[in-house]
Amino acid sequence: MELDNNTHISKFFLLGFSEEPELQPLIFGFFISMYLITVFGNLLIILAVSSDPRLHTPMYFFLSNLSFVDICFTSTTIPKMLWNIQTQSQVITYEGCITQIYFFIFSVVLDIFLLAVMAYDRFVAICHPLHYTVIMNPLFCGLLVLVSWIISILDSLLQSLMVLQLSFCTNVEIPHYFCEINQMIQLACSDNILKNTVMYFSVVLLGGGLLSGILYSYSKIVSSISGISSSRGKYKAFSTCASHLSVVSLFFCTSLGVYLSSATTHSSHSSEIASVMYTVVTPMLNPFIYSLRNKDIRKALKRFFVMAGLKRSIILGLEKCS
Repeated sequence: MELDNNTHISKFFLLGFSEEPELQPLIFGFFISMYLITVFGNLLIILAVSSDPRLHTPMYFFLSNLSFVDICFTSTTIPKMLWNIQTQSQVITYEGCITQIYFFIFSVVLDIFLLAVMAYDRFVAICHPLHYTVIMNPLFCGLLVLVSWIISILDSLLQSLMVLQLSFCTNVEIPHYFCEINQMIQLACSDNILKNTVMYFSVVLLGGGLLSGILYSYSKIVSSISGISSSRGKYKAFSTCASHLSVVSLFFCTSLGVYLSSATTHSSHSSEIASVMYTVVTPMLNPFIYSLRNKDIRKALKRFFVMAGLKRSIILGLEKCS
């Protein structure tokens, strides 16, 4: 480890899931498969929403934003881990670690905000259908997303600047596959009481507060669904809500568990598994839960590929004629 006046280091070591050489190809294949599914699934949603005017509604506007953030979310951590496995290196630079922390926190916070905004959108649509178009107007929808972005940027900036104040005076081996802020605070040799307090306050305020809003929205939705007379319609609505809540629960339980338990437990293995759940599995499931099960999305994708096929046939026909 290179040291400068015992306060600044030039690199860290990411220990990852296992140092066993025979397990590296299995880990590489497992994560690259999930990463490609995540990127491809979320890109399909963005493509469908942007190409079909019939999907230019608040619900699909929020979905496309969520898909974009999920791509950024996984791209913050997985490519670096795959690169380290491929090159048989555990090194990440100090600057790279801080950058990873910044974009990771930004993606997490923005993901939480968008999940809350989407829950509110469904609450208004189901509980106040007559006022939906008035409440969820384009200006208000844009403002919700803008505020979410601004708060996410400010929070990630605050947390990153806080990490910059940490001192590391020993060879820092991070028992994780990416630079997670709670791990960095625990490994620092400087006083970290204030930094721990700031981190936990942010987690409780943003995570706990927005989770309460999501649960309140869905409780009102379930209450409204209970009044539907059609058993088929009631089953379909409950099935959709259950799917959404399962993903939200997986994301919040694992992410909040990692951060709120970091002060009392130091089980890096369990922390890594929980981190995989909310950083990899949840973004991979979101396209299937929120959109690809949706008939409107499937129809939009079908129309897009049919039109793309027709355009390609016309271009090939013109090339043959010329």
